[in-house]
Amino acid sequence: MPERKKKSHDFKSNMYSYWKKSRRFRVGIFADIHDALFIIAGIFSAAFGLESFLLPNSFIDGGATGISLLISEITSTPLYILIILVNIPFIYLGFKVIGKQFAIKASLAILGLAIVLATVHFPEVTEDKLLVAVFGGFFLGAGIGLSIRGGGVLDGTEVLAIYLSRKLRTKIGDNIIVINVIIFLAAAYFLSLETALYSMLTYLSASKTLDFVVDGIEEYTGVTIISSRSEEIRLMITEKLGRGLTIYKGHGGYGKSGVHNEYDIIYTVITRLEISKLNTELEKIDPNAFVVMNSINDTKGGMIKKRALNH
Repeated sequence: MPERKKKSHDFKSNMYSYWKKSRRFRVGIFADIHDALFIIAGIFSAAFGLESFLLPNSFIDGGATGISLLISEITSTPLYILIILVNIPFIYLGFKVIGKQFAIKASLAILGLAIVLATVHFPEVTEDKLLVAVFGGFFLGAGIGLSIRGGGVLDGTEVLAIYLSRKLRTKIGDNIIVINVIIFLAAAYFLSLETALYSMLTYLSASKTLDFVVDGIEEYTGVTIISSRSEEIRLMITEKLGRGLTIYKGHGGYGKSGVHNEYDIIYTVITRLEISKLNTELEKIDPNAFVVMNSINDTKGGMIKKRALNH
């Protein structure tokens, strides 16, 4: 009898181990397909922005793409060659700073962009300079953002910015600004001041689109609420806003006569469109509630999606 139980236990253990390995394999395959689709979509979006808007009008962008466009305009070297050459140092730096997997995905993404630029022809859409700057930047930024969503990059200057931030203890955003200022000053010198100004508009359009794509369509806000009327606030958030929340215990750090009050601290995540409604409802329940809000770029898991309310 004990031998039979042992065999049954071993069988269950082997089945669980097999299921676990199989699940990890499936998750890995789906993740690779997911990343590949994002990178492919990013490649075609960026190629469309370059060939249909920026290249015919001699506009440039920031970063490694802007350097490639500037050199292409000055030397008449094909852009697809420069895209590869300019990004090689950044890919190597990415391998050292971030890791092997990132470097492989970045290499494939940049190589894919170069191949599409060399083999696929996109027609010129417009000659209006303002439309070229805005929509050229939009499609280029969307392409770079989609590739980042897929775990790669089409522009390697952010890797340089990360490296410099670690070495010089400066902010990544400040490093990117300095790099792009140098690029646009070079554009003003080698091309023209007007082209440089339009190119700055292209960069702003691209960077905003990139942030939108990478951070997600919905911008969430994390809200921490401390109040003596926490139960009423809990009911309001779950019943009126339809949001999930977390409650944890807290003690006041300052109290009269050495008495430290205990609180039920509420934490919830809402969209920016719900902030006004939350503030209004909090004002009705407890005008003196202590509220801390912070932006969240993206969320995963948990009860993020708003549940349906019963009316």
